[in-house]
Parts: sequence; C-alpha cells; structure tokens
Amino acid sequence: MLYNENFLKILLFEHLKGAILYLMLKGFKDFLIRGNVIDLAVGLIMGTAFTAVVTALVQSVLMPAISMLVKSPNFDEFLVFDQIKVGVFLTAVVNFILIAAAVYFAVVVPTQKLTEIALAKKKAEDEAAEEEEETEIALLKEIRDALAKK
Repeated sequence: MLYNENFLKILLFEHLKGAILYLMLKGFKDFLIRGNVIDLAVGLIMGTAFTAVVTALVQSVLMPAISMLVKSPNFDEFLVFDQIKVGVFLTAVVNFILIAAAVYFAVVVPTQKLTEIALAKKKAEDEAAEEEEETEIALLKEIRDALAKK
C-alpha cells in the first residue's frame, strides 16, 4: 500500500508541476499578446533604425555644412585658455540640436498634421451625423403633427 501512496503522490506532484508551468507560460503568453509589449518592441526597433538614419544625416550632411562655415570638421579643437576643451562639449551640443531638429521635423510635425486632419475629419463626420439626426427628428415631428391633425 505504501508503494501506491508514493506513486500517487509523485503522480499528483508531476500533474501539479505541469499545471503550474502551463499557467505560468499561459500568463506570459497573454502578457506578450496583450499588445503593449509588442507595440513597445516595434517602437524600440524602429527607434533604433531611425537613430541610425538621423545620426547619418547629422554626421554626413549637416555637420559638413556647418564645418564649411566655421572651417573645421567639428568643434573638438576649440580650447579656452589653451587647456579647457569646450569644443567637445560644443560638438555634442550641436549634434543634439541637429538631431532634435531632425526628429522634430521628420516625426513630430507630420504626426501633429495627421492628428489635426483626423480630428477635423471626425468633427465633420460628427456634425454631419448630428445634422442628419436633427433633420430626421424634424421629419418625425412633422409626421407626428400630421397624424395628430387626422
């Protein structure tokens, strides 16, 4: 009888272990499929790719244009009191400003315009639906009044 009890305990333990593992994996799958994680992953991948594009734009197009104006490929050589390397900081600041401008004009401005267009379209649809509802109500009132006169 002892053998059967141990066998049942082991069988029950294995069953519970499998059920717990199943629930853990199901919960993890539900978490991943919920949408937020997938959206975040897609955004992260696109952001990484976009960073490469913006960095290439700044380093190969905008910084050379600035270097033609100041006759230097970057500001790294600028020194204050022949010891303080403010040029490295200035290069970083210019890179930041150029990257921020590129992101603003390539992402933020178009997104705002698309949002404005979508809101205007929705507002026009809502107004059209409201006008249609008002005319329908007026028509129903006319029918009611005509029936009341009979």
